[in-house]
Amino acid sequence: MSSTTPLASVLFVCVHNAGRSQMAAGFLRHLAGDRVEVRSAGSLPADRVNPAAVRAMEEAGVDISDAEPKILTAEAVQASDYVITMGRGDACPVFPGRKYLDWALEDPAGKGVEAVRPIRDEIRGRVEALVAEIDARRRG
Repeated sequence: MSSTTPLASVLFVCVHNAGRSQMAAGFLRHLAGDRVEVRSAGSLPADRVNPAAVRAMEEAGVDISDAEPKILTAEAVQASDYVITMGRGDACPVFPGRKYLDWALEDPAGKGVEAVRPIRDEIRGRVEALVAEIDARRRG
């Protein structure tokens, strides 16, 4: 792995930091490696990551089983270039110079792995597009 400075830092935010934001962070770490600094947090973090999300990600070849929900802090937002909320942009403090995106995604809470797969696949597509945008900004 390279010891160079990451191209960007990304914070994924959802209410419980147990499903969508954890899957997005897992995919970004998997796809971008050390090129991007990855964080995730929630305004009301759950006790653990959604087991159906963990299983769905395992099927996609990404291990998020050791992830732990974290509380959203202003410091985490301020330290990030991209702040991506998942239906809860109002819970996130706003700082100048950050790029804010809101990904309207179905909440996987309480759903089985079969219902989580399409959410996982949509997140993967969005993360792939984000990686392409970050790489393009570096070249541009």
